[in-house]
Amino acid sequence: MILEEFDSTKNAVYNASDCQKRIEGFPKVGISCFATVTLERLLSSFNYREIARTSFANLEVPIYEIEYKGIKIAVFNSYVGAAGCIALIEDLFAMGLEKLVLFGTCGVLDGEIGDCSIVIPDSAVRDEGTSYHYMAASDEVKVNEKYIDDFKQYLDERDISYTVGKVWTTDGIYRETREKVKRRKSQGCICVDMECSAVAALGKFRGKDVLHFFYAADNLDAEEWDTRSLANNDNLDEKHKISSIALEMAVRISDN
Repeated sequence: MILEEFDSTKNAVYNASDCQKRIEGFPKVGISCFATVTLERLLSSFNYREIARTSFANLEVPIYEIEYKGIKIAVFNSYVGAAGCIALIEDLFAMGLEKLVLFGTCGVLDGEIGDCSIVIPDSAVRDEGTSYHYMAASDEVKVNEKYIDDFKQYLDERDISYTVGKVWTTDGIYRETREKVKRRKSQGCICVDMECSAVAALGKFRGKDVLHFFYAADNLDAEEWDTRSLANNDNLDEKHKISSIALEMAVRISDN
């Protein structure tokens, strides 16, 4: 299998550092999500400024800076899908980012997981291609090893409910078939996303710290697909609360 051809060489023919120069004073910690409205609502609470910009062939991504509890934090929207998401985070690492809190939706494979409730992945099934360029081939990768206990403690202290479990990361958004869902559930997966396993592999490869969590969205554990609050504009107040949790965790990990 071609995905077994892992090369551990750190430098490629060209690298993020060849495209993005290191920025003096760039925040060491950042938060990112995938929903534009959620990001806009978070930024609206601060006097923010644009400190950088990166781009793909058809997309420009502004990078903002806010200050919260004395900590400068980079804030940006991530690209959906493992390959684009990883390329973007690589650019941020090249600019000077050291730690990242990343949050976004997941589809649930267990209908008992409440809509918009927090899900913390502790491992991820690597059903995408990008992670195989950052670590040797395996079915799964451990996730959130450094910060999961601290995150759970933060949530417990505030009586915020959450679910911990394995995520299925896939490239095939329209290929989540009934049989595949059944198979992943038998492997212990409780949810599905498109980036987690690749982000975990990237963090390990680059020696960067990532806290990655989800808020539950569409339900795949039903006779018919249920979108619940998957859409950008659904349940915005609850999503804003979740972005505030990400912000608090960014402060907590900034010196850890």
